[in-house]
Amino acid sequence: MSRKRRIFDVDLPEDPAEVPEEVETKSARRGPMASAIGEVGDARRYREKMEADIRAENDALAHELVRLKKLGLVTDLVPLDAVRTTKLTRDRRISDRLDLADLKTSLREIGLSNPIRVEADGAGGYELVQGLRRLTAYRELLAETEDDCWAQIPAGILAAGQSDAGLYRRMVDENLIRKDVSFAEMAQLARAYAADHVDGCTSVDDAVNALFASVAPQKRSYIRRFALVMAGLEKVLDHPSAMSRSVGLALADRLEADATFVGTVSDALRVKPERDAATELAILRQVVEGHAAPLPTKKRGAPKGRSGRVALSVPVGPGVRATATQGKMELRAEVDFGAVDRTRLEKAIEAFWREIEADT
Repeated sequence: MSRKRRIFDVDLPEDPAEVPEEVETKSARRGPMASAIGEVGDARRYREKMEADIRAENDALAHELVRLKKLGLVTDLVPLDAVRTTKLTRDRRISDRLDLADLKTSLREIGLSNPIRVEADGAGGYELVQGLRRLTAYRELLAETEDDCWAQIPAGILAAGQSDAGLYRRMVDENLIRKDVSFAEMAQLARAYAADHVDGCTSVDDAVNALFASVAPQKRSYIRRFALVMAGLEKVLDHPSAMSRSVGLALADRLEADATFVGTVSDALRVKPERDAATELAILRQVVEGHAAPLPTKKRGAPKGRSGRVALSVPVGPGVRATATQGKMELRAEVDFGAVDRTRLEKAIEAFWREIEADT
């Protein structure tokens, strides 16, 4: 049997026509399984991108939190019993009355406007850096009222691991700004700082320079003199923070001149064992005024006339002016001192000091 002849033939074009852009051909060729797999892949890639974005944001937040902690700008409510005051020697005597009546009244009425500063110890507790009076006031209010609202205190939390020297500076600088820390308290802090060899410090002089770098040199000199007083009389003074500057400096001069003067002061104070701050200060002043021991010889130059600002006439050339004040000598002239040879300037300064100390 012969094959049956085809009724018609299909003629295919050699070059297929271009498919219009608006015609979607991909979906037409994909089956249900391929579409499902594509959707799962798209979802996985989207989820991975979201996770990467979240991790990047969390890393940025973590770094920002660490930065703010180092600056003490992270504030939280801290339980009172979690705050200790043992790491740093305080520049206030906790045993002294801190005059908290006004502070407690303010806390009751408007709350705490300035948080304390603490350092996390890494074990769930905190060491106090700044705010002894505020912390003590909160503890007293909790004891007086038994109200749990006083059981926690707002605190700026410093990151753990800061140097002791930096923490001491934070504590000292805050109280220097408030101007309510006595010379005796500052001297005691310097002595403790040196005794603990903080940051390699071995002497009271170095401790004063490190702790009180932001105060005037004259004030640092006073603190050193009070450190001498506290070294000799620490055990017999009940109210050292009440000691005035003039009495403290006079005591330092007499202690430096006569080592037995410690016994004289101690005997005078033991006469009145139950004494308040005013009585102790009066006893110290009386002992100082009645003690005739010679004062130590000091290199202080020529005897001073009147204190204050003194303008001097310097007959060395036109336009030369000089002004002398306490701890300062200022020369003004139409000379570019920066252009003068350094060796010549040094020799001139040496000659100046030789003349100043000629009569000492």
